[in-house]
Formats: sequence, C-alpha cells, structure tokens
Amino acid sequence: MSGRNVTVLGSNGHLGHAAMVGFAEAGWTVTGLGRSNRKPVAGTRFLAGDANDVAVVRAAIAGADVVVQGLHLRYDQWGNGRAEAQLQVVLDAMAGSGKTLLFPGTIYNYSAGDRVVSPQLRQQAEKPRGEIRIRLERMLAEAAAAGDIQAIIVRAGDFYAPGDQGGWFEQAMLMNWRRGKVYHLADRNLRHSWAYLPDLGRAFARVAERRETLGPFENFHFAGHWVSHGQLMAAIQAAAPKPLKPSPMPWWLLRAMGLFDPVMRDIFEMRYLWTHEMELVDPRLDALLGPGVLTPFETAVGETVGTVFGSQGTVKVDAA
Repeated sequence: MSGRNVTVLGSNGHLGHAAMVGFAEAGWTVTGLGRSNRKPVAGTRFLAGDANDVAVVRAAIAGADVVVQGLHLRYDQWGNGRAEAQLQVVLDAMAGSGKTLLFPGTIYNYSAGDRVVSPQLRQQAEKPRGEIRIRLERMLAEAAAAGDIQAIIVRAGDFYAPGDQGGWFEQAMLMNWRRGKVYHLADRNLRHSWAYLPDLGRAFARVAERRETLGPFENFHFAGHWVSHGQLMAAIQAAAPKPLKPSPMPWWLLRAMGLFDPVMRDIFEMRYLWTHEMELVDPRLDALLGPGVLTPFETAVGETVGTVFGSQGTVKVDAA
C-alpha cells in the first residue's frame, strides 16, 4: 500500500474536485473520472466515462492505490435503492483488489439529540436520508471485513468553498445580497459544523498517506470549523464588498417551494441539522492530520464570499 496513485470518482463534484486538488498538491499521481471534465485540475489526468458501469470504473481504478468515492446523486434521488446501487458498482469494481476506498461520510447518520458526535457514538438516524447513509457505511464495513478493500470514512459537516456552485453561501445565505441581506440558517447563538472544501481535500490526502497504519475499516470525523451562525454572519459581513443586514432564513419559503420542487422538500426535511447543535469531534483524526490542514475561519469565509460576488458583480447560485 505504499503507492501514491489515486483515482477520484466523480471528479466534478464538490468533494471530488476538492480531493483532486488536495492530492495533486500533495504530489500524488491523480486521475479523475466523470462524464465531462468541467473542473480541470492542473497536473492531473481525466477519464470520461459512466461511473454506473462496473467495467468503466474497474478500468479507471486499475492503476490506483487509493480510490476516492466522490460520486453523488441529486438530493432527491437517494431513495429506492439508488444510492446503494451506485456504491455497489464501486465495490464490485474494487472486489478482491485490496485497494483503499476513501468515502465522505455525513452527519445525517446521527440524531438531533446527539450534541457531541464522535466516531464511537452509536449511529441512529433522525430521518430516512440518514438511514440510507447508515446502510451505505454498513456496505463498506462488510466489504472491508471480507478482505476486499480497506474502507476509510471521513465524515464532515456542510461544505463551502470559493466558486463552489450549489453551496449554502450562494444558494441560501447570500441569495438576496443585492437587496443588502444575508440570511442566518438558525438562531445566531447556535453553532454548526462546517467543512471548508480545500481543507477537506488536504485531509483526504493526509489520511491516504497514513493508510498503512490504519485498520481495514475506519470511521473518522473531520471537525472543520465549529462556529455559531452569528460568527458566520459577522465573517460574511466583514468580507462582503457592500453592507449586508443579517435576517432569519425564510424556511417557510423552502417549505412552500417543496410542494413543487422535490429538492427543496428534502432540504426542508433536514432542517433539524441547523436548529440543533451537532459537533463533530475526533482527537484521533486531529492527531493523524497534524498541523497545516485547517484554513483560518475568517480567511476561508472571505475567499468564499469573494467568489460569490464575483469580479463582475454577479452572484453564482446553487446548494451544497
């Protein structure tokens, strides 16, 4: 397991692109698989193909020591076994290879009452979406137990990054910046776990570099930035090129939109993630990663806000 070749499945996605960059900056030989190369990364190789085809995935990972599962389905398309089927293609392609699979976990696996969320905490989903994620992780554990692969989960909070189209900054908090508004997604005193994608990409690369010291199946929690909604509002206001007034997020509007838009319906259903404090903690991962992974919070927010407003004064919109 000493090689430094990685294939990122779904290289255009939020996590996939961040992993491409993180591994490339760490000096790995990086290959990305996607339908098209919408987000090229300098110094990497891209393969066009359908990740629903086992033969395509098997060919893409043939020379890889590490595989990153960056594939994702649209938010409202996780059900009816589709998420499990997508992961099964990857597991079938990796069967018997002994390769390492890095998998991005979510906080959905835990309940609203879980204030401190450590890897040792029993998983008990609040919603059906969390039950799906628990089943996916069970599939990984079973594949690792069978000796097919090494499976490493790196769980993180909500993503944000510069130019990350579809993020919470663009789609929600800054959707009305032209009217001088910035929305907080819950009470400003409540705290929330955020994962700055460049940091998470670096974390994936560091975990991969230390995989020989890890077990067949690992569950890590990436703490990221644990800050209040008020702190986030202040950081956004400080970085914005025009005055912004904080206002509560109009969740009633998302609920109404959900009557016609299944994505909005499912986002509203997961509102408990914002109205309850759920802190990801993992001293073991902190020690494994060491220093130099986390970008200072204000810097990360500033870089993200800068790209939302953009050089032409236009906002890019979409959800993480």
